[in-house]
Amino acid sequence: MDTLISLGNAFISIHDPRIDRTKKHKLVDIIMITLCATICGMEGWEDIEIFAEEREEWFRKFLELPNGIPSHDTMYRVFSRINPKELNKILIEWTQGLNKSVDGKVVAIDGKTLRGSFDTASGQSALHMISAWVEENGLVLGQVCAGGKGHEITKIPELLRLLELKNSIVTIDAIGCQKEIVRIIREEKTADYVIALKKNQLNLHDEVVACFNLAGKSDFFSSDKFESIEKGHGRIESRACVCLDVAAHLDHVGKEFSGLKTVAKIYSTRECNGKTEEQTRYFISSLPCKAEQIAKAVRTHWSVENSLHWRLDMTFKEDASRIRKDNAPENLAMIRRTALGLVKNRLPQKMTVKRAQLRMKLNWDFALAHFFTNN
Repeated sequence: MDTLISLGNAFISIHDPRIDRTKKHKLVDIIMITLCATICGMEGWEDIEIFAEEREEWFRKFLELPNGIPSHDTMYRVFSRINPKELNKILIEWTQGLNKSVDGKVVAIDGKTLRGSFDTASGQSALHMISAWVEENGLVLGQVCAGGKGHEITKIPELLRLLELKNSIVTIDAIGCQKEIVRIIREEKTADYVIALKKNQLNLHDEVVACFNLAGKSDFFSSDKFESIEKGHGRIESRACVCLDVAAHLDHVGKEFSGLKTVAKIYSTRECNGKTEEQTRYFISSLPCKAEQIAKAVRTHWSVENSLHWRLDMTFKEDASRIRKDNAPENLAMIRRTALGLVKNRLPQKMTVKRAQLRMKLNWDFALAHFFTNN
């Protein structure tokens, strides 16, 4: 319970957008009801209202509820007007307090489009949320709304500056291969990076490819190699990661990327149903030339698709949500990500998030024992 009380106390500082005569329900009560209901798998405002009415006695243990449970319309209107930046700031500060430290952990920066948030009538395109995901403990450290996928380059620096990243390993796909983003990670956040490299950075890409071509013909570079094979579900996937220490050998372009020490080439093959697919990808990194460490960082980054994005869609039904008025879709997206992190942190062993939510719906004692008390 102390965990929820601490979060509720943090929400008190959010500016209430309503005029005084319409404040029948406290803002913190509305936000906390929404978060708790989302943890338990409620998907819409009507579901949240019913959930709160059924659990009103429990909510009164830590919420005031001066006029009972707010209606679903009230909750929708309030979430449509809450300032997303204020809500995000509090969620980030509180989540980082739970996380304690990111030393040596991979922080994956990746975006996801909220497909149901578009509104044809008003000309509003679907929102695109960029999240910082720590796979090791299942927490979203923070998120920002990019408005649309094409704005990721300008929003990633904003997200990085909101987070405590010291001594972590930040991973981003090729859209994040930008000099300013790399500079922020190394110089402002004192973190390391592993970032995908494609032809959106053509000069650097050509320089890296040239390094690997030269390495194949001489011992000019110090190098390291790591190989892995995974089998399962009728598939065989093999990967080979080759790293080169290029800190002393980069041309002008590479030297403009702060802290760049190592370049990596990952060659992967996937055999399934008699078909073989091959792929070669390149990466730049500030880490030492240790192929196993870089390969694991890359692998961890792509787990964000299953561990975060897939669960938001399949468990929290994010893409199916048609909440789209004003600030509501962005605010509720942040609540979902916080809820997912709280659930994953407290899952009983070998239980999925979806099954945990089902148990919570059927057995409130289970919910209290595992997700709404301090363990």
